[in-house]
Amino acid sequence: MTDTAKASDAIVEIEEPEASPWQSSPAARFAAEFAESPIAVASLVLVIFLAVLAVFADFITPQDPYDLLQLDIMNGVLAPGEATFDGSQTFWLGTDPQGRDMLSAIVYGLRMSLGVGAMSTVIALTIGMSLGVLAAYFGGRVDTVIMRLVDLQLSFPTILIALILLAALGKGVDKVIIALIAVQWAYYARTVRGTALVERRKEYIEAATCLALSHRRVVFNHLLPNCLPPLIVVATVQVANAIALEATLSFLGLGVPITEPSLGLLIANGYEYMLSGKYWISFFPGIALLVTIVAINLVGDQLRDILNPRLRR
Repeated sequence: MTDTAKASDAIVEIEEPEASPWQSSPAARFAAEFAESPIAVASLVLVIFLAVLAVFADFITPQDPYDLLQLDIMNGVLAPGEATFDGSQTFWLGTDPQGRDMLSAIVYGLRMSLGVGAMSTVIALTIGMSLGVLAAYFGGRVDTVIMRLVDLQLSFPTILIALILLAALGKGVDKVIIALIAVQWAYYARTVRGTALVERRKEYIEAATCLALSHRRVVFNHLLPNCLPPLIVVATVQVANAIALEATLSFLGLGVPITEPSLGLLIANGYEYMLSGKYWISFFPGIALLVTIVAINLVGDQLRDILNPRLRR
């Protein structure tokens, strides 16, 4: 046996352990890339925590701030940390002039703000996504009509459109959602159209067309799934924008009714007391609104960095 053969027999090949299917899955890779940013992870945890608070507000909060039987006017405008006269309850964030516990009111307002923002975003995403992908796929007059509507909608300030709609429709949670849908859908339509135009020219779409598949199957089974990554980023950011816009409308008195207040209306209710030193009535709802919007935007920024190939390292 030659020296080369002996050397080759002496080599011990060390095989690396194969990655498990879970470790090599797209979801695992996505989670690993998302976890590279501790700030984004902390923001995601915070968003989930706020969502859980909002969903289980009835069981978590010490008081239902909109049950008149639980309110006592004698507890009105108590400073943070003060207790009731009999010491049975401590208001850690103070109370408003009606005796509502501000901590409970903020959690209930958070539920309203998150609910309105999420619902309006989902509906607007569905409408804009459908119209945008149809415009890119069919082209021609369909594309022209849809995109001219998008240009018309985007040419006006969002706050102006929302104010006009709410002035015509009146107050109400459903009216606010309609107004938010009207000012959001165009963003999704333009985003998905740009992505779909690129995907429309690729070979897999041509192959699906050559196989005589129906337009519905080509659009919803092949074209649309490949347009989702940028939509996820836009939708995440638009949730924060919808919450901010709803808070603005409620602060101006055109948003949700006083019986179902959001964070914006809580801020408006305490605005007149700011100069008298009773800052907590507006300050703490404002902090909750700010933290919510910033956390959602930070999650959206990380999603953009992961899902945008041009920003990948």
